[in-house]
Amino acid sequence: MGFFLETLLGGLMAGMLYSLVALGFVLIYKASGVFNFAQGAMVLFAALAMARFAEWIPKWTGLESKIAANLIAFVLAGAVMFVVAWVIERLVLRHLVNQEGATLLMATLGIAYFMEGLGQTIFGGDIYKIDIGMPKEPLFALDNLFPGGILINKEDVIAAAIAAALVVALSLFFQKTSTGRALRAVADDHQAAQSIGIPLNRIWVIVWCVAGVVALVAGMIWGSKMGVQFSLATVALRALPVVILGGLTSVPGAIIGGLIIGVGEKLSEVYLGPFVGGGIEIWFAYALALVFLLFRPQGLFGEKIIDRV
Repeated sequence: MGFFLETLLGGLMAGMLYSLVALGFVLIYKASGVFNFAQGAMVLFAALAMARFAEWIPKWTGLESKIAANLIAFVLAGAVMFVVAWVIERLVLRHLVNQEGATLLMATLGIAYFMEGLGQTIFGGDIYKIDIGMPKEPLFALDNLFPGGILINKEDVIAAAIAAALVVALSLFFQKTSTGRALRAVADDHQAAQSIGIPLNRIWVIVWCVAGVVALVAGMIWGSKMGVQFSLATVALRALPVVILGGLTSVPGAIIGGLIIGVGEKLSEVYLGPFVGGGIEIWFAYALALVFLLFRPQGLFGEKIIDRV
């Protein structure tokens, strides 16, 4: 029982990190109705900015406090992501208002390749480290109930708590603020939203800025765990099954989908892997997403599209 709980907790922690990356997809889709293939590049770009600023600031200012350097680096990286969002809206999205979804999709692909190249040009192509002070040592809990206790990674717990807090904040933003309601209106119909006075360009800047902050937090956490390298851009691929499962239009769906995927990967690898030679964790999420595409393509919490003729 103790080993099962340990595996379950590990899956929940991983699932929260998947949800954090998936949130970027959901945010952009809710505002523009297009799947943002640039989300992985945004995570990479934000992580590179955070890592390099944290390295440069002590040299520029003489700061000896790592906490202060990381805080300044986070603010500067956030400002960079705001500038990126403004440039994307000004140079790309503004000229694609009311265009077909396929056109916007191809635009995000172009943005992805551009951001990867720009990130390498500005920040370099080496492997960098983000050290935000999260503890690496494990914690043994419930040792009075289970022999040896349950192994819990403190870093995963803190990362999951940060992701959960961000998810709650975004949910409140979408449900309780006028800007959040405007974002949902823009997602439903660009032309109708413009006809009632919602400024589409400003809304797109806001949502890309929010998605940039989400990418920064995700990049900071994943960079702390894995190091900042260009393979970090592929972390978005791990979030694709999450948004398919939870629904492209649902913030709570991204959370539930991430938890299901995270737990499913861990449990299937531990309990089914020995019977099939292992490797289930690599493809389990995609197999589950395929099942949902066949039987419930809108996901668990997505809105079912009804075409009237």
